[in-house]
Amino acid sequence: MLGSMTADLPLNELGEFLKKRRSELSPRTVGLPETRRPRRVDGLRREEVAQLASISTDYYTRLEQGRMQASAPVLDTLARVLHLDDDERGYLFQLAGKTTTRTRRRGRQKVQPQLQRVLDDLTATPAVVQGRRGDVLAWNALAAALVTDFSRIPEKHRNYPRIIFTDPAMRTLYADWESSAHIAVAQLRMEAAKYPDDPRLIELVGELSLRDKQFARWWGDHHVAARTVGTKTLNHPVVGELVLDWDTLTANTDPDQHLTVWTAGPGSPTHERLRILASWAADQDLPASSPIS
Repeated sequence: MLGSMTADLPLNELGEFLKKRRSELSPRTVGLPETRRPRRVDGLRREEVAQLASISTDYYTRLEQGRMQASAPVLDTLARVLHLDDDERGYLFQLAGKTTTRTRRRGRQKVQPQLQRVLDDLTATPAVVQGRRGDVLAWNALAAALVTDFSRIPEKHRNYPRIIFTDPAMRTLYADWESSAHIAVAQLRMEAAKYPDDPRLIELVGELSLRDKQFARWWGDHHVAARTVGTKTLNHPVVGELVLDWDTLTANTDPDQHLTVWTAGPGSPTHERLRILASWAADQDLPASSPIS
């Protein structure tokens, strides 16, 4: 009997660990819509974790209750869903008595057709699509006018964190460059937790750590942030100060692709300046990313 109880301890610990981690996440953090249904406990519900992991609620419930073993692929999925960092992921596999799997090498992402069509229709709102590591996958002409002409950046370097840290113009464009850059590092750290073995991410972090002492220090702080919403103030060289709200929408067809849009309230000075910037961009013939054929 004692041997049986002892053998069950890791499964019970695994269940408690999963329960604790999901209690620390909000629906917004993982890209789920907020609902009016009251929550009896903090964090995600079991059915929400199961939905995100593409497993049944009964299966996940049994895991939390310590009543069954999980396969390595399921553990790998749960680690991503619950935004576990490298140490937490290793601990999860250890509790389950599994060998940690390595993330397979992924090819270059291409913007989802649905997001490309949204970009094509957005003429008065700056918008970009970012993929893994903050790679800029697509953009509209107004985003090029607002931030930078992405078409002039080699594709392998077309990465938002890299642009923020390596393009001197960004330190003038962002009124609070340090805050924006710090958030970019925290978002990249979140990516590293999801894909710790991504060779391109490892290469990017190594490059920026060598090039910029602030990046190296902030990376070492292990702060994390999801792509959600916020407000940025930009000092644009053509139209002056812009106070923009930004929001991020995640593609259901590829959760690693995010559409970020910058907007301003109707009638505000920034709203009017965006209209001026759109007119200027049209005169400059700034290119958007090429539509998917």
